Amino acid sequence: MAATATTTPTIVVHGGAWSIPDDIAEASQAGVKTAAEAGYKVLTTSGGSALDAVETAVRILEDDVVFDAGTGSVLNSAGDVEMDAIIMDGRSLRAGSVACVQNIAHPISLARQVMEKTDHTMIAGVGANLFSKELGIPQVPTDQLVTDDARKQWEEYHKYKRAVNELFDSQLGHDTVGAVAVDSEGNVACATSTGGITAKRVGRVGDSPVIGCGAYADNDSGAVSCTGHGEAIMSVTLARTVTFNMEQGASAQAAADKSIAYMKQRVDGTGGVIVVSREGQTGVSFNTRRMPWAVVRDGTIRFGMNPGENFQNEFTNSS
Repeated sequence: MAATATTTPTIVVHGGAWSIPDDIAEASQAGVKTAAEAGYKVLTTSGGSALDAVETAVRILEDDVVFDAGTGSVLNSAGDVEMDAIIMDGRSLRAGSVACVQNIAHPISLARQVMEKTDHTMIAGVGANLFSKELGIPQVPTDQLVTDDARKQWEEYHKYKRAVNELFDSQLGHDTVGAVAVDSEGNVACATSTGGITAKRVGRVGDSPVIGCGAYADNDSGAVSCTGHGEAIMSVTLARTVTFNMEQGASAQAAADKSIAYMKQRVDGTGGVIVVSREGQTGVSFNTRRMPWAVVRDGTIRFGMNPGENFQNEFTNSS
């Protein structure tokens, strides 16, 4: 479908659906607002693209230690960091993703390089790190990617050898980050990045880097980024389910709500989604205790974290 030149640039950002502790709640809300504002500036500067906007927003979240992505990642069962990320262009349906990549600060940018510089969609593990070295991306030590709190969580969970389901039910440390956007030409894009689940099995890959699960973007419907219990999200291909509901006529918000309810009903799954349609409609839905989110559109920023919240402020797009 042809892009619409009259679309109002819009971006939505999330910081993960989980039981965010009170001591980092304010920082989590501030972080997604900062990322959304930065992405919006890209959208409104010289006709910036949706793809550039979502990458910019997610890079900011990867740099914020409050979030489980990039420099806020967690440790797997072996005490290493394995990160996943995906980015997708709704105009071409091209996507790039990395899984179980180690020792880089911005997995989302490496995922974009997979999309733009290879014939592949996903590169995993050692291969992803070899690709990053070919590109000259700086390697960072594991200690630079992990907070003291993440190490404490690893020590606690490592003792009990809990399964992924038990870890998610504990509602700790599941703050995958993501962004969706539509630009002035009507092109949509999505991006999702995660630092994994504390003490997960080496090599475990969740929904985040899987096309149609952790994220999906199609100019014919819209863009989606997901967060939550990866195994449940993959079971219902959550991101693609949202866009399918939009293709059937549901609004962005209705599609988000319907898809989260479907995941709960079918596999007792918990998580959240953010959505933007090709016309710039937005949707935010989650069934966890909290999910920080922010929407910037037409000079206004809306945001929330607890169920039912929808605050609004004027946003000045200054450089």
